[in-house]
Amino acid sequence: MLLCLWYGFNFAISTTFEYYVIRPFPSTIVNATILYVALCMLALLAWRWSAVLFKRNIVIQVIGHLAGLIVWFFISATIFYFLDYYLDQFTSFDEYKEFILEQLGSRSLQYNLEYVTAIAAFYILNYIETVQEKENERAQLAITNNEMRMALLKSQINPHFLFNTLNSISTLMSADKNKARAMLTMLSDVMRYALDSNAVRDVPLEEELKFIRNYINIQQVRFGERLDYKEEIDSSCKKLTIPPMVLQPLVENSVKHGISPKEEGGTIEVKIKRVNGHAHFSVIDDGIGIKAGSEYETSNSGVGLINSDKRLQSMYGQGSKIDIMADEQGFVVNFKIPIKD
Repeated sequence: MLLCLWYGFNFAISTTFEYYVIRPFPSTIVNATILYVALCMLALLAWRWSAVLFKRNIVIQVIGHLAGLIVWFFISATIFYFLDYYLDQFTSFDEYKEFILEQLGSRSLQYNLEYVTAIAAFYILNYIETVQEKENERAQLAITNNEMRMALLKSQINPHFLFNTLNSISTLMSADKNKARAMLTMLSDVMRYALDSNAVRDVPLEEELKFIRNYINIQQVRFGERLDYKEEIDSSCKKLTIPPMVLQPLVENSVKHGISPKEEGGTIEVKIKRVNGHAHFSVIDDGIGIKAGSEYETSNSGVGLINSDKRLQSMYGQGSKIDIMADEQGFVVNFKIPIKD
């Protein structure tokens, strides 16, 4: 205990001075050692007593420590009496009572100061521990809140994708049942990935790209030759991990607001390249672009883009913010994430 070390330091100095200057007898060292051990034991009892009182209200604590001061005083004074008087044959009760009354003066302040020092150390250390616990609780709560927010953002992405796909299947049921069945098969793979993604923070890039290909395949059943898809992936990025379902809203935005309104259709291209320790992602289409206006911002695609943007910034900081550009040649959506080598 640090308090005992502090007591030991003080006793060593005072005892050394007393032995060489005032009382050069072995009993001086023996008595100081006994006093030191007794004081450490009393300090331990004071800590235990403080721990009991700490759980009570402030009034009980004050009363309890006043009682502790009284008990501490009598025990300490009795030990001093035993070493300084009792061993010198001053053994009557009257002599003991006279000694105690003498100690009620200025000497009692020394006894009380030692008790106050012990309980002050207890309360200071407990206060520090309480502050640390609260900081840890706040940090854990922040982590939990962030995890819940991330799960919520994912859950907002998955349902609107399912809704759009089921609409496509419903349309095909009366026109082409074979294509509808093909879409259902691909949808099962897509939904398995989408549901599993809620349990993980990130996934291998190849899994996310496979999901995007399945999504495009589903859309190509609907659009036919009007929708083409390309990939240009830097080989140094193939082992990268990214947040699941983060690319799908970007691709969906291109399908819905770039390619779908364009009579002759168009091409969507996903590009990933490494630049200065970051993987740069681009989803590019040659659809109607700026002619789509800002309709996507209030659509399911727009909500998905916003959520993807929040997820990326939450995980990687503001440097991963999604950048959207639109002109007459189409949409370009960019973002970057750091690469951990």
